[in-house]
Amino acid sequence: MATKGSDSHWVRRRAIRRIRRIRRLSRQPRFMLSLLSAVGPLRHVRTTRHLPKRSEDDLSRRLWLAVDGMGGDHAPEAILRGCLEAVQRLPVRLWFCCEPQALDTLWQDEVLLQDFERSVSNGLIAVVDAGPSVTMADEATAVRRKRKASINMAMDLVNSGRAHGIYSAGNSGAVMASAILRLGRLESIDRPAIGALFPTTDPARQVLVLDVGANMDCKATYLHQFALLGSIYSAAILGVDKPRVGLINIGEEACKGNELSLATYGLLQNEPRLDFRGNCEGRDVLSGQFDVVVCDGFTGNVLLKFLESVGKVLLDVLKAELPRGRRGKLGAAFLRGNLRRIKQRLDHAEHGGALLLGVNGICIVGHGSSRTTAVVAALRLALSACDKNIMAQLRQLVCQPQTSMPSPADIDSPVQEQQPTTPV
Repeated sequence: MATKGSDSHWVRRRAIRRIRRIRRLSRQPRFMLSLLSAVGPLRHVRTTRHLPKRSEDDLSRRLWLAVDGMGGDHAPEAILRGCLEAVQRLPVRLWFCCEPQALDTLWQDEVLLQDFERSVSNGLIAVVDAGPSVTMADEATAVRRKRKASINMAMDLVNSGRAHGIYSAGNSGAVMASAILRLGRLESIDRPAIGALFPTTDPARQVLVLDVGANMDCKATYLHQFALLGSIYSAAILGVDKPRVGLINIGEEACKGNELSLATYGLLQNEPRLDFRGNCEGRDVLSGQFDVVVCDGFTGNVLLKFLESVGKVLLDVLKAELPRGRRGKLGAAFLRGNLRRIKQRLDHAEHGGALLLGVNGICIVGHGSSRTTAVVAALRLALSACDKNIMAQLRQLVCQPQTSMPSPADIDSPVQEQQPTTPV
């Protein structure tokens, strides 16, 4: 019968053998490559060839979303792969709007073709043929000329009630123009805004920055409306009680800034529906002191792209420095989980996209370089906005301009929306 001392002896021996094994593996390049892949793509597309056929009851519980299949630098392949992954992970069904010729070029990949055919036969994806698409180089007004473009077809599905929301990783200016023309603005909202979530020092909280690219030139009234829209979004979607609002500026004092900043400061300070905390300097955006940060689209887009580059540089530095020396290799083996969490907080693909606030429908704008992970995350965000009935909260805000901002506990339960029609 083993004694207490003998048990401790064997525990120590097992620990020593485990450490020796890690040291041996750390000298092998293949082991280090597999370790560093932990900060690479975290998810992979699962094949759908062997999945069972969906029941009618399962299909009826899923929400229809429209996808701009031609939007993005890697469309339509990356968008389609993301859609195939999303219908297996999320309770959604997708309208995939795409040019037929572009879709036909993807069928050289037999695995992708089989996954696509299975999803179509199960009723999870329906294809909508579109005309010439709006490219990244086109002006926003191209949506007027290209009436059959994929972004317009997807917007029409939302406008007709056949889809509850839309996702596009294409030209953000064209997405906003199409949304305004096809869906319309919310009452008393002059300009829609794109809101992006940034990480903060608190892992449990994120800060919503808007606008990040929809409006290059803004008026003080626009920024005032952005603050109201952002506060509703932060309360309804993120569950923040009385979101703290800040205004991007070069100093904390009320007298700092240009004419736009000074005029906006006065409007926000006198707005009873907001918890305005004053100016927010660039170093305070990620500090966790604010829940909503307001700026014009030019400043917000520069801030967004800079944050993306900082995250990429930091991850590249970690990949280069951690494997240096035996101690570094051994330490990297124990930091694998930490590296994964760091990537999840810094990688913009983990957030997927941003909600276009101010239009009369749920519209998610994705990054132009979106791939599978980003597409899935964006569709998850669209589903969350539908489930939490964000549009009803926004309409209530603009219809009752003198009411205070609701807290998460005061938000009504989602209203059952009309089920979109099933594709033939």
